Amino acid sequence: MRTDPAARLRGYSALVGMAPKLHVAYRAWFWMGLFVQVVALTILVFFWKAVYGGRSSLGGLELRQTLSYIMLAQVFLHLVVHSLVFRMGEMLARGQFVMELLRPVDVQFRYYLEHLGILLLELVLKLPLALFAWLVFDLELPRSPAVWGAFVVTLMLGHAIFFAFDWIFACLAFYTTESWGLSMVQYGFATFFSGALVPLALMPDWLERLAIHLPFAQALYVPVSLLAGITPLADAPQVALIQLAWLVGLVLASRLVFGLSVRKITVQGG
Repeated sequence: MRTDPAARLRGYSALVGMAPKLHVAYRAWFWMGLFVQVVALTILVFFWKAVYGGRSSLGGLELRQTLSYIMLAQVFLHLVVHSLVFRMGEMLARGQFVMELLRPVDVQFRYYLEHLGILLLELVLKLPLALFAWLVFDLELPRSPAVWGAFVVTLMLGHAIFFAFDWIFACLAFYTTESWGLSMVQYGFATFFSGALVPLALMPDWLERLAIHLPFAQALYVPVSLLAGITPLADAPQVALIQLAWLVGLVLASRLVFGLSVRKITVQGG
């Protein structure tokens, strides 16, 4: 039986609309999270000031550029720290994922829309952190609309790239019951190789080349480096084309991997 397109759209909207509501259900978590983020940002700012040690530049980056990048990376950190593998592992263990497959929607696309909604919500919730960085540490933001436009394009492409990779990695939950450990491994790799702690331009050449060829950097370093002035605006078209190639390849791979993995559905104890 074919599903009416309007009904399908309403189904996607209802499912996606629940995610932000659940995300902000506990206000105490928001304030505690904001406090931790402010402390982390403050520590990183003073750490990088100490690393520069009074020098105006390091590895081709001025202190101002590095500080702007680090602060912006903390604001947009949510791009790479979410993980589907633990959630999928929990749903598989409880037998809940079968219900996802029975809904008249595309499972992967539904989860992408949900994560997109959470991303937009997170950006709004990070405004107090950005305001703190601007008032206390003089965070510099570009004034050019073209830079902001390039940033938005690379941000959305980067988010989609990381989601496709995250979906592939989450399919490991079909083959193991240790999804928490996998999520911790991904968190560690994502935090480091995305450039959330160290700008890739300051890494050794071989490590920078390795990191830039991983999806983590495409999700965080690429858009934030444009906003921080590390990557010139003139490079934006080439950067976006590279991201588009990443996205096409990973989406095709994710569809294939999921199609194979979903045949392995089991429930713990049965």
